[in-house]
Amino acid sequence: MKKRCYFILIMIVAAYSSASAQAIPAKPPTVLETNRKMIDSLDKKIIETIALREKLVKEIGAYKAKNKIPALQTSRFHEVLNNAVKAGMQQGLSEEFVTELMNAIHRESLRIESEATNHPN
Repeated sequence: MKKRCYFILIMIVAAYSSASAQAIPAKPPTVLETNRKMIDSLDKKIIETIALREKLVKEIGAYKAKNKIPALQTSRFHEVLNNAVKAGMQQGLSEEFVTELMNAIHRESLRIESEATNHPN
């Protein structure tokens, strides 16, 4: 009888603890936590977008190699840069930032095109 009462008491305490844990609402994420998660997601999308862009660059590099077109097309880069600066400024980004970003992307694109030129598929 004593063991049975002890067992029932344990079951009641366990049930109450479980119900209490479920009754306490989870602490909602803070604005900081929410925004950081959004930034992490956007950063991932930025990288995925740049990677997709570089896949296209690789195809262009292979085309240029096949058709003996030099990787560096200065006028095209200036066109891309000017378009990016205009779009960036419309979004409140500085010309300096967009220029640095596009120069970094362009360097990577040239590296990829150079590999395609030296090692055509």
